Amino acid sequence: HDALDAATRGFKAALVEAFGEDGVKFDEQNAGGEYNNCATIVDGFVSENVDLMLANATYSLQAAQSATADIPILGTAITNYGIALGLDSTEDKVLGGNISGTSDLADLSKQADMITEWFPDAQKVGLLFCSAEPNSRYQIEEVAKYLSAKGIETKEFAFTDTNDVASVTQSAADYSDVVYVPTDNTAASNTEAISNVLVPAGVPAICGEEGICKGCGVAALSIDYYELGEKTGEMAYDILVNGANPGDMEVQAAPTFTKMYNKANCEKLGITIPDDYTAIEG
Repeated sequence: HDALDAATRGFKAALVEAFGEDGVKFDEQNAGGEYNNCATIVDGFVSENVDLMLANATYSLQAAQSATADIPILGTAITNYGIALGLDSTEDKVLGGNISGTSDLADLSKQADMITEWFPDAQKVGLLFCSAEPNSRYQIEEVAKYLSAKGIETKEFAFTDTNDVASVTQSAADYSDVVYVPTDNTAASNTEAISNVLVPAGVPAICGEEGICKGCGVAALSIDYYELGEKTGEMAYDILVNGANPGDMEVQAAPTFTKMYNKANCEKLGITIPDDYTAIEG
């Protein structure tokens, strides 16, 4: 997962810069998108009594939350902490307890505006996401509200895992003038399968982040996940060195957002690119 990997690299780079190569030790373990693996990994971290945990993406954060109320936890690449952690409010900035972190959520109203900017004649937008990811549902429901206010019809198309991505995407392509794909880990891991359906069908996708757009979309309002990881590393330094309490620290948003486009897919679909968009490299 390119975006999550970039966040981890940025986090580590910020701490290496602060402590030096020999001043900080990382135990990096990848759960491969499986919640049970997340739980096993964080239980190991608790047994080792690590000084701090980085929980990259929602499954990791939920597992870390369940495993310890004492070790400081920082999340990164989390869309909405309230939803991820089962809090009463979905807008909480200060979470309490031992958890804080950074959010990768780009302004959803602006993402809806991007759909109508690129495709002003679109009448039907398919919302393509993984039903097992609560943050993805939050995004598509919010975007649907903004599109409804513009008089645009929407319909949800939810895959449950990798196995039904292609078939659900085909249903979305049959319905849609445009597809919206939120920041979704399962989608990010299956962009080739999505692209193999949408592009031949001539259906463009507006995406929640650069990595998904690079694989199957035409445009995205995206953040720099490496930069997001660096911001999380700065928060970790404040905890480890200055004794800051995670529960008192505000969840930090991404520092910058960029309007990006996928040149190859735009050319395949014959789409004219609006001004002030940056091409996705590679």
